[in-house]
Order: sequence, then C-alpha cells, then structure tokens
Amino acid sequence: MAERILIVDDDPIQRRLLEEAVRRLGHTSRSVDNGLEALRILTGPEAADISLVVLDLVMPELDGMSVLTRLGKAGVSIPVIVQTSQGGIDVVVSAMRAGAVDFVVKPVGPERLQVSIQNALRVASLEDEVGRIRRVEQGTLGFSDLVTRSPAMARVLRLGERAATSNIPILIEGESGVGKELIARAIQGSSDRRSKPFVTVNCGAIPENLVESILFGHEKGSFTGALERHAGKFQEAHGGTLFLDEVGELPADVQVKLLRAIQEGEVEPVGGRRTVKVDFRLISATNRSLLDMTRQGRFREDLYYRLNVFPVWVPPLRERKEDIPDLVRHFVARFAAEEKKRRLVGVTAEAIGLLQRYDWPGNIRQLENAVFRAVVLADDTSHLGIDEFPQIAALVGEPRMPPILGAAAPLRDAAAPNPPSESPGHVILTHASVPPAAPAPTSAGTASPMSGWSPAPGAFSSGTGPAPFGFLRSLDQNGHVRDLAAIEAEMIRIAIEHYGGRMSEVARRLGIGRSTLYRKLKEYGFDDTPDVEAAE
Repeated sequence: MAERILIVDDDPIQRRLLEEAVRRLGHTSRSVDNGLEALRILTGPEAADISLVVLDLVMPELDGMSVLTRLGKAGVSIPVIVQTSQGGIDVVVSAMRAGAVDFVVKPVGPERLQVSIQNALRVASLEDEVGRIRRVEQGTLGFSDLVTRSPAMARVLRLGERAATSNIPILIEGESGVGKELIARAIQGSSDRRSKPFVTVNCGAIPENLVESILFGHEKGSFTGALERHAGKFQEAHGGTLFLDEVGELPADVQVKLLRAIQEGEVEPVGGRRTVKVDFRLISATNRSLLDMTRQGRFREDLYYRLNVFPVWVPPLRERKEDIPDLVRHFVARFAAEEKKRRLVGVTAEAIGLLQRYDWPGNIRQLENAVFRAVVLADDTSHLGIDEFPQIAALVGEPRMPPILGAAAPLRDAAAPNPPSESPGHVILTHASVPPAAPAPTSAGTASPMSGWSPAPGAFSSGTGPAPFGFLRSLDQNGHVRDLAAIEAEMIRIAIEHYGGRMSEVARRLGIGRSTLYRKLKEYGFDDTPDVEAAE
C-alpha cells in the first residue's frame, strides 16, 4: 500500500533521484529543501499523512542531527532514515542515538533504499500494534488509537470523548463487526476509570438458565451444582466498566434485575439474603433496534430509557470506505508478524481499490478475516495483490487473467464451452475475450514509468497488434508458433520493465544468475539500449 514519504535534502538532484526511487517502490513523496520546513510539517497537522522521513544530515540553517533532536523533544515518533556522504561510524552512532531507524550513504542504490524503507515501515507498524495491544490490556486505550480518518467516525469519536468525562450510561448501536467493543474500551481508557477492570459480557452467548447467576452471582448451595460462591460480572466490574454486548438478547426476568442494578447501584446474588453495593460504569451495545423491540413488547420500555441515555451510532464500513486503507495496513502489520511473513509490508494500490469497491456486509470483522486469509495465501512477496483476495474479486466481479497466455492454457474457440478452472478465481481466455491492446510507446512517445521499456511489438494471438503488458505472444505474424529465443527475449524485456530495471531482482525472478542475464542481454542486443544502463 502506498505510503507518503517526506524527503528532506538541500540537493535538488538528490531530491529528484529519491523521488523517482520512492515512486518506483509504489509510494508517494513530498520534498523539502531544509530542516526548518521539515520540522514545521512533522509537528503540525500535516504530520498525520507522513509515514516515513528520508533525512539528509548535512544541510544549511538546520542540519539533520538538529532535526532529530527537536523531533525527540517534541515527542514525534515517526521513523527517520538518515543519509549523508560522510559515513563514519561516529556519525552513524550519533544518528541512531538521536532516534534514526536506519542509515544510508550517498549515493544510495535503489535496492538498498527499498530494503531500508520496507524495514522502517514494518518496524513502525509493529511498534504501533504492540503499543495498542499493551494499552488494551492495561485499560488505557484511547480514541487516538482507533484506526479511522472518516468524517462519519469523527462524530462518533467526539461523542465518545464527551461521554468519557461523566458516568452516564451509554448505548452503542451498529451492525455486527463495526467495532462497538473497541469504542467502549476507548471510552473507558479516556475516563477516570482507566486501568480499572473492563468486564465484557456477551448476553447472546449465555444459556438462559445461567444468565442471572453469571451477571449477578450466586451463593453456595443456592441451586444444584452451586458448590461455591460466585461473585458475578457486576461485582467483577466494581470500580471499572461493565460492557453488555447484545443487550437485547437478555430474558425478560433478567431485564427487571438489570433495571434495579442500574437504578440503585446494587445487585442481589441468586440465593443471597442481602444486596451488594457495586460501583460500575455501564456501556451497552446492540446490533438490533431496541426501540423496535420495545414497541413489539420484546424489551422493557423502562429499561430501554435507562440504557439509551447517551446513544452512539457506529456507521457500517460501507459508509466509511476511506478507512479501508489504514485498516488494511493495520491488519497486514499484525498478521504478517504472527505468520512470520518478514517481507510482507503492505498492499498494492490495485488491491486497495478492489477492497474499497466491496460493500463488506460483515464490516471490519469481515475485512480483518479477508486480510488474514490473504496474508496466509501470500507467497514470498512484499505487497498483497488482487490474487490474494480471490473471493472478494469474485464478489466484486474483478476480471482476473493468467500471467502468461499460451504457456499453461492454449487459446480456444470462443464458441467452445468453458471447462472448470483448476485454480479458484482464474479464467481461461478465448480469442473473443482478449481486450484490444493499446499501441506500444515509441521512442518519441512517453516512456514507461519504470524504465522506458515496452514489450517487443508484434501480434498477441493472431499476429497483429502488440500484446498487453504481462502477456506473451505464442504465434508469429504468419500464425506459426514463435521460436524459443524470441519468447525468451520478450520475457526478459517484460521482466526488466516489471522490476524497474533492478537486474538482481530480474535475475532472481527468472531463475538465472546475473552473469547469465547480462550474457543474454548482449546476445539479444539489449546492451545497446541506453535504458538498460540507466535502469541498472
């Protein structure tokens, strides 16, 4: 997934080189030429859009070391990669102590910069996730820890912050999977009851004959099987917060006792002779309309008004799709660490677009499970693509094509019946299903964004027109099978363009050594092309 990287360097040539390198890695950049401007951005509202800083140490006015020092004093914890032409060990140690996460020496190669950026982003994501988990366990999770930038959710957060300042009963409504419990934890973490018990009760998962005992407790011998005294959830939440999830599922007789507990601040255990005073903050949640249930006689009206003192409606994910990129990044960081996928750092822009086109009836919980499955499916890759979300692609209707046409599945007549696909989500193209290809760029036209290369011109299936990028022609212009040398040459061209001219990656993906790759480039006459030297 594309991140925004701030480039700080007083050398305009170096800035342009870094901008191009960052763009080739799939990220966006913003450049400034001095440390004062960088500090203004990183300490202001624009800092929320910056994920990483590439900082030059030697600059006029304010150098890189001073920028790092001031960022530390301001409490800004953004990852910083420092670069300089003076790579002494003392400079490295000083920069790391000042807060830098990595150090590169000018001129930095594209592969070294890629590794540095990926590692820095991965470490930053993991640190955020670890800190969030720690705050959940400690009961100090705040609204700033919630992953959202949606205007609809901004209203929810404002309501939650106001409710956290009092002891008012809160009713959180919303569809299943929108994050109602997380908002309840943020309310508690922002109140004076932070670090106190947060007791969660799923009212719909408790057997009806045990609801009263679990909520209010029981005395020893009060019923068959009551071998010892049980305190109950209300007493466990004493001094903290009691979160009743799916409160609409409570039986009618339990609703009466719940009303008394809210009104009087006391509970009566099953078989008890006296009530027990409890001090708790009550937050309820439901995925149903309690008002409709009250009108239908399935929920007590007096209890409804007691619970619905401060209602908060959480919008579904389909109404705040701008949150999907940040949520996906959050889930990828967590699951990649759990599954030990060390290279995996994000999601491609195409995959993000696919996920944003889906309506997510299961909301954030469904998105979380989809990302988890994609992480497990991912092979040795740095970014999840559309291929890792086959179920979502099928639901959205995303067309998916095999990487090489003619190698594994020959072209068939359009009228022939479609055989079942051996791989879920993959299709076999016919002549009629091949889209028309755009004209290949000429030497006078616009160059490819990666290296200026394009596949060799020629027929795609029948010998006329260029092949779309990523596909190989299996037949020549006369309708005969092309010779292996021509196919190999075209595959090398495609690989060089696809990997931005990074020859080590090209050789690794083609399964050959770099010396073999350079020999083949010379055999096929590629070494005479100036783009080869520029790409390397």
